[in-house]
Amino acid sequence: MLSPVSPPPCATARVIVGLSGGVDSAVAALLLKEAGWDVQGLFMSNWEEDDDAYCTAARDFQDARAVAAELGIPLHRMSFAAQYRERVFRHFLSEHEAGRTPNPDVLCNREIKFGVALEWARRLGASHFATGHYARLAAADDGVALLKARDAAKDQSYFLHAVARTELARALMPLGELEKHAVRARARAAGLPVFDKPDSTGICFIGERPFREFLARFLPSAPGPIEAPDGRRLGTHAGIAFYTLGQRAGLGIGGVRGHREQPWYVAAKERSRNALIVVQGHDHPLLASAALTTGIWHWLAPARRAAFRCAVKVRYRQGEQAAVLTPRGDGSVQIAFERPQRAVTPGQYAVAYEGERCLGGAVIESVTPLLSQRAAA
Repeated sequence: MLSPVSPPPCATARVIVGLSGGVDSAVAALLLKEAGWDVQGLFMSNWEEDDDAYCTAARDFQDARAVAAELGIPLHRMSFAAQYRERVFRHFLSEHEAGRTPNPDVLCNREIKFGVALEWARRLGASHFATGHYARLAAADDGVALLKARDAAKDQSYFLHAVARTELARALMPLGELEKHAVRARARAAGLPVFDKPDSTGICFIGERPFREFLARFLPSAPGPIEAPDGRRLGTHAGIAFYTLGQRAGLGIGGVRGHREQPWYVAAKERSRNALIVVQGHDHPLLASAALTTGIWHWLAPARRAAFRCAVKVRYRQGEQAAVLTPRGDGSVQIAFERPQRAVTPGQYAVAYEGERCLGGAVIESVTPLLSQRAAA
């Protein structure tokens, strides 16, 4: 049974749907049209420097056109490539250069989809901007609330935590009550040509590609030592920008005399020495963190002043973890975990939840390791 989409506030209410050429945005447009909205589509091609091997924009646009034709709605095509490079990709590169691991999808949502695209939709006479995100929006006493999707496996509230509440108030996410299999079934029943199209993956608007080779087009290599915690040199890395904490693949470390036959994992980056510290074993203590400190916290609920218990995610593909969140006077927060967490990574985002509601989040600035490198050595 499909949950109904709220009808428009008036007979002429217009919504612009970000049509990506995939099944999710196609069904979002379908549901809104069935609910009585004046629906128009927007296809964004925001990455213009590419090659045929990984570029899907041309095929995606043709799919979006086919969906719009089937639904009988206008389709606009816009490029916000300049804004994407300035507001998202520049930050992405600078964070990697600093040895951190950013998540560009968070900024992409805030700056592009619910930033310049939403403003463009307003100029086109739309009261709302809609996407195929799996998340829910609900009215709360303090304003709009961002809730997790009914389909826990597809929930994307983590990626939406940085969007301003004023922008969320103008957003529609029709898929929040649906499970993925129901979305595909609805697309098939409606004759939408993308009903069985695979989900897109990879970096927002850039897609799936060999990551190190892609990053090397924009950042120079900076070789340095790969070391064990005791300082023993084990190999040479290509540049700490190309690695992330907890990474196993691509280290190029074979059997090492005096060490067990176990995989090696990146445990730390020492930027001052351009050194990569690695350890053996997926659950090595040096990979564990007891707490973290964030940058300025973006609240999606009334700001708290005192410490409180909540659930926290430190990466998208992770279950929620019990923690105590303590607001600090400078607007940042400290998060202490009930159980130590593996490979908590500066540059990624910590996002807090209370039940179904997303309370907000912020970039991870530093971590408190469970074990010091000296003790590990």
